[in-house]
Amino acid sequence: MSNLKEAIESGKTSLGIELGSTRIKAVLIDESHKPIASGSYDWENQLENGIWTYALDEVWKGLRGSYQALKEDVKNQYGAEITTVGALGISAMMHGYLVFDKEGNQLVPFRTWRNTITGQAAGELTELFQYNIPQRWSIAHLYQAVLNGEEHLPKIDYMTTLAGYIHWKLTGRRAMGVGEASGMFPVDTKTGQFYGRMLDQFDDLVADKSYSWKLEEILPEVLSAGEAAGELTEEGAKLLDPSGTLKAGIPLCPPEGDAGTGMVATNSVAQRTGNISAGTSGFAMIVLEHELKKVHTEIDLVTTPDGSLVGMAHTNNCTSDLNAWVGLFKEFAESFGMKVDMNELFGTLYRKALEGDPECGGLLAYNYFSGEHVTGFEEGRPLFVRKPDSKFNLANFIRVHLMTSLGAMRAGMDILIKEEGVKVDEIVGHGGLFKTKGVGQRFVAAVMNVPVVVMETAGEGGAWGIALLASYMKNKSQGESLGAYLADKVFAGEKGERMEPDAKDVEGYDIFIERYTQGLAIERAAVEHLR
Repeated sequence: MSNLKEAIESGKTSLGIELGSTRIKAVLIDESHKPIASGSYDWENQLENGIWTYALDEVWKGLRGSYQALKEDVKNQYGAEITTVGALGISAMMHGYLVFDKEGNQLVPFRTWRNTITGQAAGELTELFQYNIPQRWSIAHLYQAVLNGEEHLPKIDYMTTLAGYIHWKLTGRRAMGVGEASGMFPVDTKTGQFYGRMLDQFDDLVADKSYSWKLEEILPEVLSAGEAAGELTEEGAKLLDPSGTLKAGIPLCPPEGDAGTGMVATNSVAQRTGNISAGTSGFAMIVLEHELKKVHTEIDLVTTPDGSLVGMAHTNNCTSDLNAWVGLFKEFAESFGMKVDMNELFGTLYRKALEGDPECGGLLAYNYFSGEHVTGFEEGRPLFVRKPDSKFNLANFIRVHLMTSLGAMRAGMDILIKEEGVKVDEIVGHGGLFKTKGVGQRFVAAVMNVPVVVMETAGEGGAWGIALLASYMKNKSQGESLGAYLADKVFAGEKGERMEPDAKDVEGYDIFIERYTQGLAIERAAVEHLR
């Protein structure tokens, strides 16, 4: 412990902070890349005037809250005070729309990844670029604002994401990691920069509007993993730690999105590797050996933090509905005076799902809290349906909600693996779905029909991933690639627990997904009638 106290006080640590959909987490790692302290702050998005958003005041409140909790953890464990760290990194949920004028004033409320309000823009840009532009991407939000004739457009001086915004305020530098940037606007993996042809096409598209800006001028600088992205300013240090204890001058790595940090945290940056994150939203990503043969609107093309092409099947909805049902069981138990431990409750119910019928006994559910682009929904309505003769019991009920949480993602993965012939050797799982040992892993193996690995470190999540990227920037050897750094210095000797797909589970999920696809008409009717 004395060695760790010395490492903390001398700044031989690296710090990562990630703003997830429901939690902001700060993780401090030592020189061996192991987490030694953490802090978190819970928050939720708000639906205001039909827009999913977070207020920027709440962003800073949450950042300070998570960092303060980290400081307290360090004080309690080691009797130490954080005054500096060797390197710092910021990560957040990808995509969305944050725009500011020349004075740094926010022009419209933050439009997050969760919004499905840019269908026309995404479709027109996909056709123009011949490159899939998902509704969540910043450029889709910008062009939809153009189509809507929104008043703020002439005033735009900077467009960024949540991670990019925080990095800008901490360092004064308008920079972004290439993985995060690839969720704003298409990135050319040959150059590691935004596609020049598409930048020009967009400018031509809006030329009649006579805006004072060109698209490239309002986008951030794009950097690759390992590059320096600025230093913590005096003002930035006060924003993060109002007590004044944290000193300025800390180097920051390029800010990254949760997709990129998930790849790093699971050692999935090499070709033919993949990872799946299952939380509020979900995404499965495979690092591609070559470009896809055609444009697929269901597949996002993004990059690793060091610029390799990635095919991503992203879903807006994953575990929110499942968590809501578990919360109902908690309320039931507490009504009988039982004291409920949520980890134990989740574990008990998840394990019960393993006793269910492979295809869920004929039960059907949709977890659509919000719209789901993969299956063509602009709005969602969580839905559970059964026939009178379905096998309605607890095991099947939990099983169907586990399986439907991966339903839209499966549609995207089928495109990659079956239509495009993408090869993947194994997928690494991380996120809340994998906390109960052997359950989420087994379901994902069935859904994807590939082996799934869960590492002991996978639970550390994206905050650990961005801390690793900060450490890589600070400590890499000359010419050492990110993949080599992770393989040799972070994950050396760690194989994780590998689970092969179970044939009955695979067959059962295939039956379920056919029922799920055919039943989408029921979900459409629910959306229509429950407005």
